[in-house]
Amino acid sequence: MATNTQTPVIRRLEESLINRIAAGEIIHRPASALKELLENALDAGATSIKITVKDGGLKLLQIQDNGSGIRKADLPILCERFTTSKLTSFQDLSALTTYGFRGEALASISHVAHLSVVTKTKADSCAWRACYSDGVLAPPKPGLSVDPKPCAGNDGTLLTVEDLFYNTPTRLAALRSGADEYKRILDVVTNYAVHNPSIAFQCKKASCSLAGQAQTDVSTPGSATVLQAIALLYGASLSKELVHVKLDDQKAIDKDSSIWSAEAFASNPNHQSKRFTFLLFINHRLVDSSRIKRAMEAVYNGILPKGSAPFVYLSLLLDPKDVDANVHPTKREVHFLHEEAITEIIADQVQLAVTKQGTTRTFVTQTLLTGGTLDEAERRPNKRRKIDEEEEESTTEVVHIQPKKVYSHHKVRTSAQDQTLDQWIPVKDKESASASREKEKAMDELQIEQAPKIRAREIKESICRLSSVLALRDEVKKQKHVGMCEIIEKHTFVGVADFDQCLSLIQADTKLYLVNHASLAEELFYQLGLRQFGDFHRIKLEPPPPLRELIQLAVSADEAFHESGLDVDTGTNAITDILMARRDMLDEYFSLNIDAEGRLQEIPLLLRDYKPDLDKLPLLLMRLGPQVDWGSERGCFETLLRELAYFYAPDVPEHISQALAQLKLAEENADVQAVSEEVGAQGLTVRSEGEKAIRWQIQHVLFPTIRRYLVPSKALLTKDFVQVANLPDLYKVFERC
Repeated sequence: MATNTQTPVIRRLEESLINRIAAGEIIHRPASALKELLENALDAGATSIKITVKDGGLKLLQIQDNGSGIRKADLPILCERFTTSKLTSFQDLSALTTYGFRGEALASISHVAHLSVVTKTKADSCAWRACYSDGVLAPPKPGLSVDPKPCAGNDGTLLTVEDLFYNTPTRLAALRSGADEYKRILDVVTNYAVHNPSIAFQCKKASCSLAGQAQTDVSTPGSATVLQAIALLYGASLSKELVHVKLDDQKAIDKDSSIWSAEAFASNPNHQSKRFTFLLFINHRLVDSSRIKRAMEAVYNGILPKGSAPFVYLSLLLDPKDVDANVHPTKREVHFLHEEAITEIIADQVQLAVTKQGTTRTFVTQTLLTGGTLDEAERRPNKRRKIDEEEEESTTEVVHIQPKKVYSHHKVRTSAQDQTLDQWIPVKDKESASASREKEKAMDELQIEQAPKIRAREIKESICRLSSVLALRDEVKKQKHVGMCEIIEKHTFVGVADFDQCLSLIQADTKLYLVNHASLAEELFYQLGLRQFGDFHRIKLEPPPPLRELIQLAVSADEAFHESGLDVDTGTNAITDILMARRDMLDEYFSLNIDAEGRLQEIPLLLRDYKPDLDKLPLLLMRLGPQVDWGSERGCFETLLRELAYFYAPDVPEHISQALAQLKLAEENADVQAVSEEVGAQGLTVRSEGEKAIRWQIQHVLFPTIRRYLVPSKALLTKDFVQVANLPDLYKVFERC
């Protein structure tokens, strides 16, 4: 088969084609067009909104409001793209309080339908009518001018959309029947009517006959509460089974977070439906959120029987600067800060309110009475009245709800306190183990007191305008591995598997992973250094050690330095001169304070409640000379932060390694039994005490911080992150045995 080898020509699309493509992204179906028009009416301050629909909105979609109206001077550009009265600069997006802000809704509708507008402001003596096609004014009839025409009308705006998708037959053919599209329109109107009970809504089909007006399908008075609106639109039986949850002046993380509030009406266990009805409004905008929806579904998983679904209305009010509504063309999705923390707080409060009423359920029953048949009771009115009274007294039965059964191969750990890895390690000396049990108990009590304080602290990102630092922060975000990130955020710490090799076990869902906690910690501390660049806390050294002596100590012990053939004093002086010449920069950006006399006063504190191994301090200072790229700004900052991260990463300290070496030497030297016992006991004691402190830091400080702040990259996955077990697969193996 012959192929065309010519290079295709790049052409600029016609403006009309561009606008029609853009319109298809915003106007998916009649319901999405109505949502845009409804939000415009609400932005205009309307207190009454009337909607008329014909053929599911494909033939006619009309919305009338009594809002502020549109000025005649603005009508010529009303349907042009990116024309709006709600936004003047990009900074306005951070304080957005209106539904619309892009100025694309009316433009998009005019490109796929015939649009006409009748509007009147309070200052106008008459209304003005204008027609639009492809974003510009069009004559109402052939031969007439395109200028707006005066006409009769009330204060407000009447928008009429006719023949929707007449020029996009593929989109028109993809839509369902008119009845199905009308149901979607009713859903949109119902949702906004519930959230805006002080506004009168009315929605009906256009009358097709001369018999009279069509029946109104949605109608609200405009002077109700949210609960009354739910009763009117969803039924009084549902409103009686709702629990009210209200959260005012909440903080997502700590006292410095923005204030937010939420209000919810959630059904109790007595209400059961086949379809989950979830109404979510964020800053009064009807949106979708899969995270919040899953959290609400999880609340009812153990309460409602299988096949049943709840009703939940949730209104969330956030600081506008914390919300990004410019995520999707239809504005059905928004992103906001602290989404996970806020969702968890709301779900917990809803679950608490629902379970308070969820311990009992009400069933209607009928008592079987003896002494006659139903026909006899009907023939004897007095006896029938007695039967009715007895049945009424027995219509309520209290039944305790049993928790939903969870099979063993789906059970996961929910707390690291349930069972630790250390309980599976065999102990040779049971007496010494029992003697240390009291110390471990005291340590556990200290952990319980300190752990909540550690988790509550937030590491704020410093304000930095250096392009090199901003580029390094962006690079961390670009290298993010989504799969690992989900595991890190949801993991449960199991235990340290191999202390000497820096290996730990964590669990996420039903999977068990073996991770190198030293590598994870090194990447974490590098990212924490970037996050706090120029604004570190400090560790003050008392008394301040001489810088040159620390460097000389490390140079003398470095085998690679000796192999290079350089003199120890020469190398020490060179590194000392490099750091002394840059001590102002080191102090300003990295909180590494060296005074004029060459003494190390302070070092940076990257993580509160985490103590680095100060035995590695001479090695850090020595490596700052040859390992840091002092020739470029970005290279200098990156390599210096890497060295700080290497210094902070947990490792087997030198004194523990020496104790372990002495212990092994004592075990191998069988001729000197007394010396081996003494040295072995001392080494074991030193190793045991030091190892406990490091293990505590790893479990209660390091891994909670990793869960919250680490942005894992693909590089960690290749060598430092391995799945070792999956619970369902293990059960399959056991079943075969």
